[in-house]
Amino acid sequence: MAKLNQIIAVEKGVKTKAHQELATAHHQVQKPALLAGIARTYQPKDEEGEQLPPESTRVQVQAEEVLRDAARALTRLFDVTATKDWANCTARADVSVDGRVLVEAVPVAYLLFLEKQLTDITALIRKLPVLDASETWTLDPSTDSWRTEPVRTVRTKKVPRNHVKAEATDKHPAQVEVYHEDIPVGYWTTVKFSGALPARRVNELLERVERLQQAVKYAREEANGAEVVDQRVGDAVFGYLFG
Repeated sequence: MAKLNQIIAVEKGVKTKAHQELATAHHQVQKPALLAGIARTYQPKDEEGEQLPPESTRVQVQAEEVLRDAARALTRLFDVTATKDWANCTARADVSVDGRVLVEAVPVAYLLFLEKQLTDITALIRKLPVLDASETWTLDPSTDSWRTEPVRTVRTKKVPRNHVKAEATDKHPAQVEVYHEDIPVGYWTTVKFSGALPARRVNELLERVERLQQAVKYAREEANGAEVVDQRVGDAVFGYLFG
């Protein structure tokens, strides 16, 4: 008795061959000349008239034969596909991670769905923002976000000052240069907040989703190892259609 994975392996080849046969059938029936034949003989009016040989053209394509050939090719495709789809209704496997069964008796179609979704989830996790490693972060329950320790910085204000380069004399005024001096006027206390995640959390999520992806693939392989019952659908379908 065949297994489901064996049926899946041959399905593509059967489908390709059936489509080729069907394309050939389309090509044949669209050429009227191939389906037409003729036979004619010549008889002169009297015995002295010119004698001409008979002419004939054979029918090269029989429409009924085209239908039979198409039915033979498609019957195999119908049977293989039916065998696969019937088996998919019963082929199931558990999804287990680290010895723990997460989902029991999952059908093949849903396992394929899970694989696709987990690929999308992996892409999302890889795009998650990560906390700046140059800062020290702690979780703040009041804001449900990460925060840094307060950092105090000085706020300064530029105040103009006069620098006397030369004292005044009875002949010349004093030479004064104006410059600005930064004078502390207050203090900023800064706390940074972030909704990003620690790198270790992102790595943990990636590891989990990768383990689950592997588990789903194992489950699919196990489900596809189920034995199948050959289905004979094609004969019934084409027996009705072309019978």
